[in-house]
Order: sequence, then C-alpha cells, then structure tokens
Amino acid sequence: MTDKVGYRRVGDIAVLRIANPPVNALGQAVRAGLLERLEQAEGEEGLRAVLLVGDGRVFIAGADIKEFGKTPLEPHLPDLCNRIEASPLLVVVSLHGVSLGGGLEVALAAHYRVAHPQARVGLPEVHLGLIPGAGGTQRLPRLTGVDAAIEAITSGRHIAAPEALKMGIIDAVEEGNPEEVGLAFTRRLLAVEAPRRPVSDMPAPVPVDWEQAEAAALKRARGQIAPGAAVRAIRASVEQTFPDGLRTERRIFRELMETEQRQGMIHTFFSQRATSALPELDGVSARPLRRVGVVGGGTMGAGIATALLLADLPVVVIEQTGDAAEAAVARIAAALDGAVARGKLAQQMRDRMLDGMLTAATDMAALAGADLVIEAVFEDMDVKRRVFAALDTVCGPEAILTTNTSYLDVGEIAAATRRPDRVIGLHFFSPAHVMKLLEIVVPEGAAPDVVATGFALGKQLGKVCVRAGVCEGFIGNRVLTAYRTAADHLVLDGATPFEVDAAMTGFGFPMGPFAMADLAGLDIGWAMRKRRAATRDPRERVGRYADRLCEAGHFGQKTGTGFYVYAKGQRSGVPNEEVLDLIAAERRARGISPRLFTASDIQRRILAAMVNEGARIVEEGIARRPLDVDMVMVFGYGFPRYWGGPMKWADLQGPGDVLADILRLAKEDDYFWQPAALLEEIASRSGTFAALNA
Repeated sequence: MTDKVGYRRVGDIAVLRIANPPVNALGQAVRAGLLERLEQAEGEEGLRAVLLVGDGRVFIAGADIKEFGKTPLEPHLPDLCNRIEASPLLVVVSLHGVSLGGGLEVALAAHYRVAHPQARVGLPEVHLGLIPGAGGTQRLPRLTGVDAAIEAITSGRHIAAPEALKMGIIDAVEEGNPEEVGLAFTRRLLAVEAPRRPVSDMPAPVPVDWEQAEAAALKRARGQIAPGAAVRAIRASVEQTFPDGLRTERRIFRELMETEQRQGMIHTFFSQRATSALPELDGVSARPLRRVGVVGGGTMGAGIATALLLADLPVVVIEQTGDAAEAAVARIAAALDGAVARGKLAQQMRDRMLDGMLTAATDMAALAGADLVIEAVFEDMDVKRRVFAALDTVCGPEAILTTNTSYLDVGEIAAATRRPDRVIGLHFFSPAHVMKLLEIVVPEGAAPDVVATGFALGKQLGKVCVRAGVCEGFIGNRVLTAYRTAADHLVLDGATPFEVDAAMTGFGFPMGPFAMADLAGLDIGWAMRKRRAATRDPRERVGRYADRLCEAGHFGQKTGTGFYVYAKGQRSGVPNEEVLDLIAAERRARGISPRLFTASDIQRRILAAMVNEGARIVEEGIARRPLDVDMVMVFGYGFPRYWGGPMKWADLQGPGDVLADILRLAKEDDYFWQPAALLEEIASRSGTFAALNA
C-alpha cells in the first residue's frame, strides 16, 4: 500500500508524500499508505515531526470517484483522520493546488497547516447530497467559528488561501515549493517547541440561533436537504463532546447516503463529466484556436465575447454601426467590471482584455484571421443565412463557422456556405459568461474535428458541453416547450399561474414557468405562437390569455407588467390580478369548468410532460443518452441538481408510475399526452433510463 505514499527522512522530520495521480484522490491505497507511513515515522528514533505533502498539482482533491457507491474498505477516512490527530509527533500539512472534501479533512486532522498563496480549500460534499463525514463539521467550527463554518460547508465553495488564513483554517501562507515551504515551516515550529495542537482539544465554538441558521440554509438550498443536515451536524460540535459530535456527524452522513437526493446529486456529478465522452470523437484532435470572432454584440453576443475573453482568447466583435459596436464594448466592459467587483478578475487583467484582446469593428473583413466565428444575430433564418453567406466569403477556407441559434435548423444555415462540413451550432445560454451549459448542435455531415473543436472550446470556457442533433429547439428548448405547454394546460383547467410557479419553485426550480416567461419577454413566446399558428394541429390546446397581455403591450419585466407587476428597478414582482380575469374569460369562452390542483398535482403533470418529451428526444437520437437530457435541463434550465434531471427523476419514481400518469392524462387530452414509445418500452420491462447511459 505504501507505493501511493512516499517516505523520506529529513533530519528530525519525516516527509510523507502522497502520489496518486492525477489528483491524489483518497482511495483505499492512499489511506492505507498514510497510516503505514505514519506508524513507520512514529517508530523511528529521533523523529519529532511529520510533514504531509502532495505530489503533482494538488494536495488531495477529495475522495476517489472509483469508490463511489461501493462498500468502503479499511482504513476508513474518519478513523485515519482521528489517528493522524492522535499522533505523538507534530503533524504539519503543506497545501497547494486544491484540498477538497476528505483532503481538507485530513489537513484539519493535522496540528498545523501552511498553504501556497494560490491554494484553495473547501468541503463541497453538499454537491453530492452529503455532509463532510470525517470530522469536517466538528473540526472546522472550532477553527473558524460557527457562522463561517455554516457558510463554508452549506455552500461547498472553494476558499482561496488568503481568505482561509483570515478564517483560521490555515496558519500561514507562503510562496514556494510545497515540500520546501512545509519543511521550513515545520522547522520554525520545532525551534520554538510549538506544542501539538489537535483541533479536537480546542474549545467548542460559541452557539448561534440554530433554528434560524437551519432555516436560512434550507431557504438558500431551495429544497435540498443536505445543507440543513450540515447545520445540525455543526450544532453537535457546540453541544456535544468531540467524540459524540463525530458519532452524530457520521449518523447524519449515513442517513443522507440513503436519500434519493444523494442519488440525484451523484448522477449529476458523473453525468456532468460524461457528456463530452463521445465515441465518435475518440482519437479526433481539436483544431487550435488563436482568434475567435463574434457576429452581433447584443446581450447574447456580448456575453459570448466576455466568456471568450475570460478564457484568454482574443476576440473580434462585429456590429452593423459604429454606435452599435461601442455599445457592444460597453456591455462587455460592464460584464468584466462585474467580475472585478466580485473578486473573480484582477483589474489589470480586465484592462488587458479590453485594450489588447478585444477588437470591435463594423466590417466583416476584420474576421479574415479568425479560426472560429460565432454568429449571435436575430433569430431569423433569412438573416442568419445572409450572415453565413458573407462569412463564407471573408473567412479563411479552414475557419469554423458556428451559430448560436436556439431553434433553427443548423443544416439549413450551413447550406448557405460552401463549407457545410465546417458549420455547427453552439447554443449558449444567457448570460453566456455565467451559464454553464453549451449545447453543441451537430448537423449531418459535420466534420469530426470540427465537432471536437466545439467541445474543446466549451471546455476552455468552463462549460458543460452536450451534443444535440438537429430539430426545432434541439434538446433543452424542446423539453422546455413541453414544460410550458403542461403549465398552460393547468392554467386553462383551473390552476393560477401563481400556483403553478409556487409549485415548481417548491420542487426546486429557481423560478416557475410564468415568472420565467416574464423574464425572457412575453413577446418572444407570442411571436412563436403566431409563427406556428398556420401549421398547428387543430387538436392542440393553446391558451390565448398570454396573447391578450401582449396585445395590451405587457411583455413582462421589460415593460413592468406581465403575469406579475414589477416596481421600477425590481427583478421580482407581485401577481398581476388582471391576468386572472383574462384566464376566467377564456375558460368561459371554451366552456371549461375550473378545478383545483394541489402542488403535487402540478409538479407531477409538468414533470411527466418533461420526461415524455425527453424520452422522445432520446428515441429520435437528438440526444444520445438520457443523461444528456438531464444535464441540459440541470445546467441550462434550473432543474434541481439534487433530482439529477427529469430522466433521473423518472427513474427514482419508477418509469412505470410516470407512464401511468401519462396514460391517465391521455384520457383527457390524447394529443398532448401521447406516451413516448421509449418510455413504454422501458416501463414494460421494469427498466430504467439510466441503463441506456452506458
């Protein structure tokens, strides 16, 4: 086991070097190696201290994901941490790169901690539906106090070394090689005969208003239970002895391991990493990108340009007029200023991006040297085809051309060029420099290296990239259409828009469908309904109450009135009671007798609609796997991570139960509630969508 942990004696200090590339994950071999090497050091005569250091880029990035879902093998991490802390030798940890989850818990078990200035630490277990389970909720509050520990653990955020120093998590921040820094720091401690300093021996932290703290954590979590459980575990660090607190932490950890939310979070964790693992790209190299162009500097185009700059890519933005180009630069500058204000970007870097990396022009000839161009103009096929015909003329013959369309046929756009094999869709989500999702839309005939370049660019931008085939709306907007249609039918049949929104935020969405429509602009949906009216099947039920709002000039937040009424400068509104009159009038005209729906009724209907459409998308090959549908909805549309996406939610409920809901609803509306063949097939053999992800 010791091959994962090196051992070297330097005077009266034993250096234990963790070497489990690429991220020194805390697998069983590492845990066993640490224990063996610690015992070896304790058995050597004349040793006074042990220094733990990580090989490569990091100290310990966390647990070994290969062990997820398996029975843990000894030595268990809680026992290892307790053993490190109990060592009669002085134990010091030198941190660099990231020290997350179990990695930080190992560091907290040491007696002293020194870190590189660029190091980051954190306890991100909430993102797996769990809490720290190896003493993190008991040791951290003794160092930082309760409030700081609650914030760190319930957010799961990465904490930079300078902040960790102020919080008391680490004892010093020093530049240099981690081992050399650690040895020098340990020698200074020995020179002054610094005592062993087990965190478990430190006084219990000062209590807080626990009910208020737990309520606040749950409110921020929007339905996720792990943050509230973390507060209860931290409370044990105050009210119980350290050993009892450890037992409470472990009990809560094990309870969370059995929850559906934990299953959903684990699914999200692995699926997020699987979306770009495509057999068709095995062995295919992406093209190098030295300069990228963006056509259109509106809200979306400026966001895309900002994302490119933040990824250290020089950008050329094309607008139609000089004034429009100046406005685009102002939007980009405002976004970068926001990053500076949040501490995410240095002022010097912001200035370099605007002065040396960004070019704004009105002549498309400025794109002649671009390796890849992203079109972000008005969502109109004729407009986009004209833009691509012009790009085909001015861009180099090998340049990749991409479109940010949300709905349109990428193959038809590609046909406007002489290089259809070098045209793909890159569907960003607004704000493009913030939202994590990137749908990579692959039309028939797209060259594999072009697709690979799209994925490589997405990775450079820090996006979760999902491959989508060509159809109207691709993956996300197709599921969203089903979501909104089900919500519209609920309103026609008796629910209010405000009840629907409340039910879906209660499920965990950041906002409901009607508040979302207000945010996007009601005129967008209105234009789409008018565009589809000529070809709409007469059996399709479409509410007209939203059209009445638009006809009156009420487009949501942009006009101050929509389904909600917004005070000037406010992003949240109060229900617009006039909407209820419009809905009541439409029900009377249609002869609909309204009925009551519970929050659970609303959730089940909307989620069943999403699952059914997701199944069709997989069935048609628009999405390769159910997990692709899940990740689009989680990272692009606010589906709660802890449910793992609609297809994972269906697996947790049982696909047969979801199908039963759809068949029951088909008795009321056999047009909208036609069950997907794939859902019927899975339910017939008591299978799962997850089985298709392999």
